[in-house]
Amino acid sequence: MPQAIQKIIAAIGALGFIISLCTFTVTENELAIRSQFREIVGTDYGPGLHFKWPIDTIRKFERRIVSQSFEGETFLTSENRGLIVDYYVKWRIKDAARYAQAFGNDPGAAGQRLSDIVKDGIKNAVAQRTLQEIVSAERTAFTGDMFDRASKSVQSLGLELIDARVQKIGLPPDVESRVYASMQQSFSRLARQLRGEGEKEALRIRAEADRKRTEILSIAARDSLKIRGEGDGRAAAIYSAAYGRNPEFYAFYRSIQAYKNALGKEGDVMVVSPESEFFKYMRSSGGSSR
Repeated sequence: MPQAIQKIIAAIGALGFIISLCTFTVTENELAIRSQFREIVGTDYGPGLHFKWPIDTIRKFERRIVSQSFEGETFLTSENRGLIVDYYVKWRIKDAARYAQAFGNDPGAAGQRLSDIVKDGIKNAVAQRTLQEIVSAERTAFTGDMFDRASKSVQSLGLELIDARVQKIGLPPDVESRVYASMQQSFSRLARQLRGEGEKEALRIRAEADRKRTEILSIAARDSLKIRGEGDGRAAAIYSAAYGRNPEFYAFYRSIQAYKNALGKEGDVMVVSPESEFFKYMRSSGGSSR
């Protein structure tokens, strides 16, 4: 290989080495700080290519949200009853310089420190409440104060607390049986109370319905008697007018109706004297005896 080409290749290699010493890249998922002799001299590097001095040290950290779960932590209520709580936290690095000063490059130390802060907040929240209050309260109300205090505490560490939630609240076996028994008694008492109130309301509704029924029947009976009385009066007036016009025809019509009612069924037997007044219009069309 010619000596001139070797020199060119050596120059390119030296230039590439110098560029690698004087530049660094940051991705979208990273935060970076630049230090000289352990003193931070540069932060807030966005994604892309950046320049540095060869003596500078670059440290990179995760920009994305980190989720951690913690199970089986024991806390005491205001009644000195134990609770077993599972919870999780979500956090991310907000200030890379403060984070580096507090934890270096150990993300596990940051997670543990944040867990201790959240754990202290949950401990205080549980210690201020009874078991009944914790079970009946919404979890957002239960963890609201804890989240606010923990968020302020982690700001000095360069962290941002995204979320902290209680996933599960359990009881030790001996406490759990007593709590369930107490809850059963409470629900049974509430059920008896609701049944009593329901029966009372049912009796009131039935009594009101019976009263209205009696009232409606009374009004209907009164109206019925009134209508029947008016009908009987009009019928009597019609009969009276008809009788006044032709008394003989009216007497004949009444006799025919009597015959129909008395002899209307087959097999009926009636023992009556032929001379009886009942057969007046059967003996003669004129109504006289022969």
